[in-house]
Amino acid sequence: QVQLVESGGGLVQPGGSLRLSCAASGSIFHIVSMGWYRQAPGKQRELVATKTSGGSTEYADSVKGRFTISRDNAKNSVYLQMNSLQPEDTAVYYCYGRLYRTTTTTDWGDYWGQGTQVTVSS
Repeated sequence: QVQLVESGGGLVQPGGSLRLSCAASGSIFHIVSMGWYRQAPGKQRELVATKTSGGSTEYADSVKGRFTISRDNAKNSVYLQMNSLQPEDTAVYYCYGRLYRTTTTTDWGDYWGQGTQVTVSS
């Protein structure tokens, strides 16, 4: 069984910063990619940022230049440094991981954390 556990959400004023963390645990052989999605009230879940084990990154246009994703492969962890936060960044942020559970090439899956609330408000 695989679990992803997030931490670091909260309430911050516009222009402020937050750092989200996510750690994966359980039966993990190799994590292909980890990242963050978010879902605001009444909207669909959307990509924020992802990073592969090889170092390739992808960011949503709306967060480029403000958010930075990083990974610690040894700790099966991913982080999201969020700067210059704006009210439109308010959402539940979900950690995501695509991984292989064993060396069997078909034994892989997509996993999600439980979500952490980020609220940007004065």
